[in-house]
Amino acid sequence: MSDEETKAIDPATGSEIKNHEWDGIRELNTPLPRWWLWTFYACIVFAIGYCVVYPAIPLVENATAGTFGWTSRGALDKEMAAAEAGRAATNKALAETPIEAIDPNSPLMRAAVEGGRAAFKVNCVQCHGSGAAGSPGYPNLNDDDWLWGGDIKTVYQTIRHGIRQPGDDLTRVSQMPAFGRDQLLTPVQIDDVVSYVRYLSKQEKPSQSAARGKALFAANCAACHGNDAKGGRQFGAPNLTDPIWLYGGSRDALTQTVTNARAGVMPSWEGRLDPVTVKMLAAYVHQLGGGE
Repeated sequence: MSDEETKAIDPATGSEIKNHEWDGIRELNTPLPRWWLWTFYACIVFAIGYCVVYPAIPLVENATAGTFGWTSRGALDKEMAAAEAGRAATNKALAETPIEAIDPNSPLMRAAVEGGRAAFKVNCVQCHGSGAAGSPGYPNLNDDDWLWGGDIKTVYQTIRHGIRQPGDDLTRVSQMPAFGRDQLLTPVQIDDVVSYVRYLSKQEKPSQSAARGKALFAANCAACHGNDAKGGRQFGAPNLTDPIWLYGGSRDALTQTVTNARAGVMPSWEGRLDPVTVKMLAAYVHQLGGGE
């Protein structure tokens, strides 16, 4: 008897019934749809073609190059070059124009601010935060409390040369004595000075300690912070009468500051970033809300 004669056909589907079964369940030999088979064959052909013309097969040190010579890195380089070419005129204008001479309402300034926004997210958020609100030891760039000045030229100077940046002769430098560590004042005197400063900033009520601290302040602190304690930008001395504190205005924080002084460092971005990007950063920081 031939194979054709022994084949069992399922009457409902017309498909061949295979001769094996599992727990009474028998398998139908239903042919795959033609459209599915042709799609599958087309995918095989496409995959072979892709491996021929594009980088696809990993080798020991690299991968097959592909007959088209295309790479994702090369495509990115072309896109970056095209973007750079599109910014060339703006970058040239920024490079040739002093930062303080740029019209605040001009397209050039708007382009500088947007460029600075991108550069800030890459280089500055680690210390100043994504919203530029800062944290203890890192200034809030949204307020109008500036140690060295908040006009755009001064901001540019600060970003360019940094604060206490070793090796940069033009860096900003302020030196507050460590009154406790260097034994310039006793712990009791430091406590009195702190009481006076907290009184000036409206954190404490008048007291005998603050009264004693006033005389000590005049003798030791007024040279930089001023007789009115409102600071001096030529020294980078902060205003002590407002509620804004770089390292904190609590009694413990102020005692630490007076005892050991502070010497935070901000890097000089000249040499780390190109001159146009430094200008863009200055434009962005200046427009955050506290620029003068």
